[in-house]
Amino acid sequence: MNYEFFIAKRLVARQNKTSGFSRTILGIAVAGIAVGIAVMLVSIAIVTGFKNEISRKVVGFGSHISITNYDSNSSFETVPISGEQSWFASLREMDGIKSVSRYITKAGIVKTDECLQGVVFKGVDSEYDWSFFEEYLVDGKIPEISDTARTNDVLVSKSIANALNLKLGDSFASYFIQNPPRMRKFTIAGIYDTQLEEFDKMYILADIKHLRKLNDWKEGQVSGFEVKVDDIGRLDEYCQKVSRKCCSYNPDDEMLKVISIKDEYPGIFDWLSLLDMNVWIILILMVAVTGFNMISGLLVLILERVNMIGILKSIGATNRSVRKVFLYFASYLIVKGLLWGNVIGLLLCILQKYFGIVKLDPTSYYVTTVPINLDVVNILILNVGTLAVIVLMIILPSFIVSKITPADSMRFD
Repeated sequence: MNYEFFIAKRLVARQNKTSGFSRTILGIAVAGIAVGIAVMLVSIAIVTGFKNEISRKVVGFGSHISITNYDSNSSFETVPISGEQSWFASLREMDGIKSVSRYITKAGIVKTDECLQGVVFKGVDSEYDWSFFEEYLVDGKIPEISDTARTNDVLVSKSIANALNLKLGDSFASYFIQNPPRMRKFTIAGIYDTQLEEFDKMYILADIKHLRKLNDWKEGQVSGFEVKVDDIGRLDEYCQKVSRKCCSYNPDDEMLKVISIKDEYPGIFDWLSLLDMNVWIILILMVAVTGFNMISGLLVLILERVNMIGILKSIGATNRSVRKVFLYFASYLIVKGLLWGNVIGLLLCILQKYFGIVKLDPTSYYVTTVPINLDVVNILILNVGTLAVIVLMIILPSFIVSKITPADSMRFD
């Protein structure tokens, strides 16, 4: 054990047993660090949780990557492509690809005795992954779609059901504006509620065979394919791989377009990206405040220990060694503040995550409670980064010990 660390330990033990002005100042510095790290931890947990929740809901209505006809525009009346592509099986087996499914979208108008509303029907087949809608199912069941007979059962949102005064098991008429106009009757098999109003007010999920018949498309033709990946952080990489595989060879001479969810809904994801700037501002401000609190505490500690500094120098201690004593002591205070801050921050996050104490308006925020994402990697990086930055901030003030000489310490006394 080096003697600088030994002296620092003795200072810590003595500081914990004594009371006075310096202990109060150091206590405030530790409390400032604890509050700062708690605020930073909660901020990161909320922002990452909010981004993850909204991204997951947007992807749940669509997919990470869409493959459509190159001539298709942003409307829901699409140009058909063949559902039997040569690359379909190999794309499913590609590393990082979670699922690949076919779909058809078609705009329609739902009419009841009292109400009228425009919606978008999304047709899916028997291979569709219903896990997202199962999570947000509030009544009824998921429609059972087979490869043979068509089913009239559909899945509607709570928002649409309320707007049209419909309930589980009710039938309704849907009109499709085309030449000639057509009408179909559907039955509500299940009701979902994701609180993502922009999409809840729009989508009804139905059997893909109904929409193919309405469009007068050939057997097997679809609007496109939906591809879900394991890691949205590598979305651009996966998008390039899917594009190379799907567009390099097409036996039907179909021009295909591959687009990511971020490009399909740029407004939502640009808005989520802006939240990162808010987090960085909070992190910078909190680290600056906690750092200056620690600098104040260190200066008070040095001024209180001028006699000790003079004695250490008189027996041969170098300025570097004396600085190390105070840096060790300050590091102890920083770690103590970090530990308390983590306890407070994690406790607040856990209470919110499992009890949903803070509520939100879903029409404005798309969620009913403040979402929390506790990531061990983020917590470790935050603590290590904060510790490193504060230690670097107090190195410069510690050079004040080099200005103190044994003679000055006697005069100070």
